[in-house]
Amino acid sequence: MSVFEQGRVVNAAKGTLDLMVDYAVAEVTAGDQARIKNLVRRMAERWPLEKALCISFAISSAAAQVEDLLAPANRTVGPTVAYKIAALVAADVLAIEALGRSPALCRDLQQFWRRVDPWFLNN
Repeated sequence: MSVFEQGRVVNAAKGTLDLMVDYAVAEVTAGDQARIKNLVRRMAERWPLEKALCISFAISSAAAQVEDLLAPANRTVGPTVAYKIAALVAADVLAIEALGRSPALCRDLQQFWRRVDPWFLNN
């Protein structure tokens, strides 16, 4: 059961961060670099009122889970790309917070990308 609460979808059984991690696991498992990059933008759009570092955490957690699930011979580039993307998100969050917006929210990332660094907006 999901409810809409102050701009975010909240699942009664799972917390938002858990949902973010689950969402990221599905994308990282696919191993497609473009999908993982676009995942960041989609997460910021889907959860605008969450702390922006939740995206970095969710993607890092997803990368670790995928690494643990797949045997070394079956691993894709997904986890490696995901760790790099998570680091880039964290750098953007640091830049936003240095500009005085703390804690940075996912909606702040969207504004930052439109005004300063559009890398996550470009496909």
